Amino acid sequence: MAQIAMHGHGVRGMKPETLHSFDGIGDPGKFGIMFPNLLPFSASDDALAALAKSMADKLLDDGNPEPGKDNPNIPAGYTYLGQFIDHDITLDTTPLDQQHADPKATTNFRTPALDLDSLYGDGPGIHPYLYQRDVETLQTSGKLLIGRAAASSDQQGAAIPDLPNDLPRNQEGHALIFDERNDENLLVAQTHLLMLKFHNKVFDKVAAERPDLKGTALFKEARRIVTWHYQWIVLFDFVERLTEPGLIHKIKKEGRRFYRFKQRPYMPAEFGAACYRLGHSMVRESYSHNRVFNPTADSLANATLDLLFLFTGKSGNITGELANDPGVGFAALPSNWVVDWRRFYDLDTPEGEKETNFAINHSRRLDPFITPALHTLPGGPGDGSVASREFDLAFRNLRRGVQIGLPSGQAICRAMGLQPLTPEQIATGPDGKAAKQHKMLEETPLWYYVLKEAEVFNKGRRLGPMASTIIAETFLGMVHGDHESFLWLRSDWKPELPSDTPGHFTMADLVKFVGDVNPLGAAVPQPAEEKVDG
Repeated sequence: MAQIAMHGHGVRGMKPETLHSFDGIGDPGKFGIMFPNLLPFSASDDALAALAKSMADKLLDDGNPEPGKDNPNIPAGYTYLGQFIDHDITLDTTPLDQQHADPKATTNFRTPALDLDSLYGDGPGIHPYLYQRDVETLQTSGKLLIGRAAASSDQQGAAIPDLPNDLPRNQEGHALIFDERNDENLLVAQTHLLMLKFHNKVFDKVAAERPDLKGTALFKEARRIVTWHYQWIVLFDFVERLTEPGLIHKIKKEGRRFYRFKQRPYMPAEFGAACYRLGHSMVRESYSHNRVFNPTADSLANATLDLLFLFTGKSGNITGELANDPGVGFAALPSNWVVDWRRFYDLDTPEGEKETNFAINHSRRLDPFITPALHTLPGGPGDGSVASREFDLAFRNLRRGVQIGLPSGQAICRAMGLQPLTPEQIATGPDGKAAKQHKMLEETPLWYYVLKEAEVFNKGRRLGPMASTIIAETFLGMVHGDHESFLWLRSDWKPELPSDTPGHFTMADLVKFVGDVNPLGAAVPQPAEEKVDG
């Protein structure tokens, strides 16, 4: 099976002694360095722990995030789309024996690509357990399996039926998907489910419009359409929300200056271990998940991060038939936990269709402050000891950069011809105070610098110039380096599926196309209590 790392820990090839390795054609292997001539940044664990501690976001007295720190430019659905994308480009499907024979990951590795193999595996012929049977022939079809959420009730006691709105699972609750990491929290699981349904909807559309396509040909055409629209979303919706509108087109026209390879894309350590970990600052402590679970008084409970991890098979308590024994989790995802996508993407929901507890979740600002739940990951002592550092995601990120020899953010800016942040700009806020105390104003850890740059340049609404360039060039290069991508095969291609803006396609368009916007529907009106004349 593939080697999959925990958050904040390394994977095969992401080590100082292997990052400068090269394959037989002169490219790095799976991982490499974008700026190989820069000196590594160094700091003690104590200094990094102090900086990590200062990066804790503050909550309101009721445990919810402060609204003033929300990012109005990026709805919260993009946080978990970003996690789905991360899993897609980092999935290492290399068999263990080949991994052991190539520990530096320079010959046997999966090239990072936005090709959705986390969704498709190796197709219905090799991984039939991911696919539905054709009801007429009983043979494996080209449509992906969908699981069911079990019947439940809402906060008024009204019944919510079972719904086709969970990942497919085996008898013990394990998700039948090609990358188990997409079942580690409920929102990335529901994002994976959305992509399963997107494929099936496209498959049905192609089957209806192209009766000449059958079997493998039909599947391949549906997969091409899905993958190309997904690649478009990543480049022109997701990345340009994080960076700036028009940046991808600009780099495509002028060329990539820093992320270069001869034939095969690689994962730059500056991207994978620092810049793309920006998503950790976007996570909220709680969400308005649907009409049943949200932060208002009109709910069954608040949709906290802890609960979003609980209702999964990988990180939580969905255990299938094992739940027949008392105290052994849940047999299935309860239907009242199915996501309402109107609350995670701006779908232009009419006012008359919004419940009284309706709210769009925005991601948190791109700044150095990380929600408290990520500073105290499950399993730790929670006592502030040295041992508890291992359960602080901010500390893990900072230390990981030092361990693999990443340069400082300022050094990369100078190498790119950009003016770095001044020590005075770094020194602002409680995080800046910690950086100053531990002599990290002139040279700071790259991951921290990425977040501080976004705060200083754009008030946390989007990334600063250094991180924007690295993120945009890397994603553009990964798509262009994939010889099945739209950029390689048809660089002038435009999305062809229905959308609000013809020739463009966003996550909002994808949700609307799938049509499963709010599976719970409106609350059933409860009969008024009869008055009894006294």
